[in-house]
Amino acid sequence: MRLTRRDLGRLAIAGAASRLAPAQEPDHPFRYCIVGLGRISMQHFMPGTKLSKYSRVTALVSGHRDKADKLAAEYGVAAKNVYSYANYDAIADNREIDAVYIALPNGMHAEYTIRAAKAGKHVLCEKPMANTAVESQAMVDACRKANRKLMIAYRCQFEPLNLRAIQMIRDGKLGKIQAIASANGFNIRPGEWRITKTLGGGGPLMDVGIYSLNACRYLTGEEPTGELKANSSVIDQDGRFNEVEENLSWTMKFPSGVIASCTTTYGASMPGEYVVFGSKGTLHLATAFTYQGQHLTAKIQGEPPIDEPSAERDPSHFPRIADHLAESVLQNKELKCSGEEGLKDMQLIMAIYKACGRA
Repeated sequence: MRLTRRDLGRLAIAGAASRLAPAQEPDHPFRYCIVGLGRISMQHFMPGTKLSKYSRVTALVSGHRDKADKLAAEYGVAAKNVYSYANYDAIADNREIDAVYIALPNGMHAEYTIRAAKAGKHVLCEKPMANTAVESQAMVDACRKANRKLMIAYRCQFEPLNLRAIQMIRDGKLGKIQAIASANGFNIRPGEWRITKTLGGGGPLMDVGIYSLNACRYLTGEEPTGELKANSSVIDQDGRFNEVEENLSWTMKFPSGVIASCTTTYGASMPGEYVVFGSKGTLHLATAFTYQGQHLTAKIQGEPPIDEPSAERDPSHFPRIADHLAESVLQNKELKCSGEEGLKDMQLIMAIYKACGRA
């Protein structure tokens, strides 16, 4: 994931994609079929399409018809475009669907992505892209075979202060980067599907630790080399962690010599953040991985302190994500967060689990 200054310029443009006009206006909106009506789709992605420039919800897939009908009325979705999981494959015959947005539990991502590709639809899939690297590769292969695009919804790669942090590092503002520390976690409730091996695939590493992992890669612009070091534990013997880890910490070394140390948990509140230590200064992005409220501070030798809270009141990640896939398809542009990007994270996650004996 090595990024040049030219790449960073493209990332900045992609981050503001929802505000840019394409070279040629499309004949119709980019039409999404929402697969899975849960919190992230109903409270974030679908409202985000209302703020987007090119994207619109035109179909729904749900196991609860009453919920789907209510949302269909809100978003102007025709009754014929409301599907159940039993007739999901019928989307192949629907010309009012350009892409599917998959917001199902992790363990269902691979199946519904592959079926969407076979139906001739592009795919925007939530992270982590699957339960295993093998499933992730199958998703990439299926979309490639069908000549359909596969994008993984890495929100933070579209968030302005994360992009600002990347740019500062590439511009050498912090000097030579020496180390990165990142943490992300929360105290999970009993009964969540995320703490089952079948649906969650793993514990906090799969769910929220992946933000720290991906951040270390986009901050350095490099891929980890050599052996990964990792430890996991279960402290709360209350039945929540019979199948997955409660805590996990790992370290990675990058080709430049940067050492990254990351921690994730399902047992305590751990607001997502990262600190980048360089020879000329230190950068801290607080609440780096949330939907809004990012706050960047930096102390750099010979320069005034930097203190930049997010200027965005409403989270703009979701309209930007929706429109990025739309532009990529409509204008034949390269995807920023392709299936291959998600696959790299999944390969590293599998290596981390192996390193701590949870493979």
